[in-house]
Amino acid sequence: MYTLSVRYHFDAAHALRSYEGECRNLHGHTWDVEVTVVGDELDARDILYDFKDLKADLVEVLSAFDHTYLNEVPPFDRVSPTAENLARVVFERMEDRVASATAGRVRLSEVAVWESPVARVAYTR
Repeated sequence: MYTLSVRYHFDAAHALRSYEGECRNLHGHTWDVEVTVVGDELDARDILYDFKDLKADLVEVLSAFDHTYLNEVPPFDRVSPTAENLARVVFERMEDRVASATAGRVRLSEVAVWESPVARVAYTR
């Protein structure tokens, strides 16, 4: 099985709901997001998924959040904009893109989100 990942970043602010601590206040991050895909079969070019295409898909998904106050951007206007929820939302938005682009040959395996160089969360299915 092949595993391929791309990583991109964006800047956004948030405030955690129902949280006791400093992070309940408005603050920002440079978020790093990594998507990982897996598959057994390479395409006719001997590529699992073109890095350029996967990165373009990720950049498009993340553009909805870049330079925003996440608490005002759906779905984070209803759910707390935690790193955990961000990882899940990005996963959900990327999953069909990956499957469609590869005719189901490749699947999304994981979305990892770093809100700092030492704090990471991942969502898998």
